[in-house]
Amino acid sequence: MGTRVLIAEDVAVLRETLVALLQLEADLDVVAAVAGGDHILPAALRHRPDVALLDIDLPAVDGLTATAELRVRLPACRVLILTGLAMPDRVDRSRAAGAAGLLVKDTPADFLADAVRRVARGERVFPG
Repeated sequence: MGTRVLIAEDVAVLRETLVALLQLEADLDVVAAVAGGDHILPAALRHRPDVALLDIDLPAVDGLTATAELRVRLPACRVLILTGLAMPDRVDRSRAAGAAGLLVKDTPADFLADAVRRVARGERVFPG
């Protein structure tokens, strides 16, 4: 079994694409994919992912609030934030919430998979 990944993205086509891309990697296993931030913690507690790939802007509970919740309730789960814009305040807020990294959504697929692996190994992946 490879690295277990949970994906949270509210845009269906992007969520499904992320699942498909990561499932192509032999060492990555997407165990859950949710559309709303309020589904992250229940899915994480049920599936025990190694990495949660969370959109920063989600309905109900945003990705940063969910990150802070995961750090408390499931500290072994590392969080990688996805955002449309890597503005300095988003990077700072992601770090403060306890995320292990932040990627912009136009990141190449091979870099995304590598970032998931790096975060799972305990590395930090932030721009700049």
